[in-house]
Amino acid sequence: MNVHHAETETLLTPSEVASLFRVDPKTVTRWAKAGKLSSIRTLGGHRRYLESEVRDLLGGVPQQQRPEDS
Repeated sequence: MNVHHAETETLLTPSEVASLFRVDPKTVTRWAKAGKLSSIRTLGGHRRYLESEVRDLLGGVPQQQRPEDS
């Protein structure tokens, strides 16, 4: 990925990613440490995740069927 593309892409917080996957934010951090999801560190040391990568990963996760869907 080129640097210019990374500068213009939306970054998500661990809480935002956790909300999409319906997991705890600590789980998202563990995924990053395990290499399942790449992260970018802010100047303050906080992790941020590329929205496109998160959406791609989310696309591979089977959706839970909600009661109103059946």
